[in-house]
Amino acid sequence: MRATSLFVSFLLSVATAWADVKPARTELGGEPVKSVLWVGNSFFFFNNGIHRYLVGLSNADGDRIRNTMVTIGGSGIDWHDLDAYLKPGSKVGWYSFEEGNEIKYNKPGRQYDTVVIMDCSQCPIHPELKKIFHEYAVKDAGIARKYGVRPVLFMSWAYKDQPEMTAQLADAYTEEANGDDMLVIPAGLAVARAMRERPDLVYHQPDKRHPTLITTYLSACTAFAALTGKSPVGNRYTGGVDAQTAAFLQRVAWETVVEFFGKKQGT
Repeated sequence: MRATSLFVSFLLSVATAWADVKPARTELGGEPVKSVLWVGNSFFFFNNGIHRYLVGLSNADGDRIRNTMVTIGGSGIDWHDLDAYLKPGSKVGWYSFEEGNEIKYNKPGRQYDTVVIMDCSQCPIHPELKKIFHEYAVKDAGIARKYGVRPVLFMSWAYKDQPEMTAQLADAYTEEANGDDMLVIPAGLAVARAMRERPDLVYHQPDKRHPTLITTYLSACTAFAALTGKSPVGNRYTGGVDAQTAAFLQRVAWETVVEFFGKKQGT
């Protein structure tokens, strides 16, 4: 019991250590988000894909957000060719499936108004790879804006056995977002907060890195709050999580976003 108590106390200290770096951008800006391209790795595609959960949350909210995910297992930010994904004439997103498996062909031109980008789970803080994170974050932000797409960074969570990564990743993603005038989704901070409050829940797969359904749903709720400025609290979509736990995760996501951005966003 004492070991568990010490671990929880350590999580508390780590989860609040990010407070020295404040986000410069506290909202997405521009028109409400309608279409999102997720670019990343297995942290996104576990549990049938984080994009599916954002679709569910937005549908239940009555304002559907179209989502597509482009991921490569184990990839870093430099493995992806964002220009190829977003340039006019790209096949990425040119059709989608409606209810009843009906194909909807989308209009030519820009297919997404927002792109959410994640580097590999340790790349932003890795001694050899963090310079690549910076290089490609700047490059990808420029590419996205060239095509009229808003770039967003996704702050990932710490490994189960390395909780100190929470503050390190928070600092790295927030500093990079500030330098490139990007919004950052504080998913890693939401996971640390949830672990502090409910250490009985399972947040990591046995490999101590990849997300369980709990973490994917929490991350999607955090993304929903950050991208829309709306609270996920009370949202009917639970993504397969039991209602009581989903309500807890929705609250944690909203409180994390409000605290991180330093203001109350919507109701």
